[in-house]
Amino acid sequence: MRISRVYTRTGDAGQTRLVGGRVVEKNHPRIEAYGTVDELNAVLGMARAFNDGSGAAAEAVSTIDGFLQTLQNDLFNVGSDLATLAADRWDGMYRVGDTEVDRLEQWCDALNEELGPLKEFILPGGGTVGASLHHARTVCRRAERRALTLMRSEEEVGEGCFRYLNRLSDFLFVLARWAARAHGQTEQYWDKPT
Repeated sequence: MRISRVYTRTGDAGQTRLVGGRVVEKNHPRIEAYGTVDELNAVLGMARAFNDGSGAAAEAVSTIDGFLQTLQNDLFNVGSDLATLAADRWDGMYRVGDTEVDRLEQWCDALNEELGPLKEFILPGGGTVGASLHHARTVCRRAERRALTLMRSEEEVGEGCFRYLNRLSDFLFVLARWAARAHGQTEQYWDKPT
């Protein structure tokens, strides 16, 4: 894809085009779904920037950045899938599915082995990197809700996208905890009233 000009003026009336050319309103459930995935990708970009300038051990910074770069690429694929009607998909179009979901589960398991068990809910935080990953987790949950709304209102959307977003929010929780520890930050438990 080559973009020679950023503005097109086609959205000035509140409409936009999907992959394949169909015109829809900018607040259409499909736009809400892939727009929230785009927002999630931007939050992960902020987490990468915070991580890069964190001063933590080079190995931890590199590990976190590797995860986040892979996730950002995955999210472009999720967004592309959500932006494409079933009738406009093409042979060989890449769609996120079992491979990516399995990878997220393996990552979760590996990082969780290094973390102690949770005794209570934790407050989102853990320094700038941990907090930004918790922020990403909440945006991911919203993207998941938007994808579900789309799945319930339109033809086949792609179960792979929904499963990926569901697992991704779990991974972002684990990664936020791991990153807090790697950056020397403490987690604060919820002070549950008794």
